Amino acid sequence: MASSSGNDDDLTIPRAAINKMIKETLPNVRVANDARELVVNCCTEFIHLISSEANEICNKSEKKTISPEHVIQALESLGFGSYITEVKEVLQECKTVALKRRKASSRLENLGIPEEELLRQQQELFAKARQQQAELAQQEWLQVQQAAQQAQLAAASASASNQAGSSQDEDDDDDI
Repeated sequence: MASSSGNDDDLTIPRAAINKMIKETLPNVRVANDARELVVNCCTEFIHLISSEANEICNKSEKKTISPEHVIQALESLGFGSYITEVKEVLQECKTVALKRRKASSRLENLGIPEEELLRQQQELFAKARQQQAELAQQEWLQVQQAAQQAQLAAASASASNQAGSSQDEDDDDDI
């Protein structure tokens, strides 16, 4: 493979992706590891060849970004014109998928509810959540107050029984 850098791994397609494509394309065929490696190297070299040619075409047209049209012209100039129809179909599919993703990402626009109504609904939900939180806080406060009252009553009861017990002891001392 012709590469300008010393590290070939930087310029290869992930083997897992190629293996997946091979399995999907040829589900009932076993492919040897060295054949898989050859496919990876061929794919990498093909991409390098097409992208280099597309870059030259881009530079000749004084553009800074390689466009799909540059890639299609590169395929034609390198003798891969028979692939152009299929490449254009795939390009259209990619554009369609990208458009669907953009539309799906703007879910608020697709709801058909005006932004003002959504804002009003949001404020209602916030108010309801604040009310529920306030009610919970009040319930907790009442529980703490009840526990404090019970503790005071228990303490008063214990104090009263201690006083009654100590006065009983005094009464017992008087009997002697």
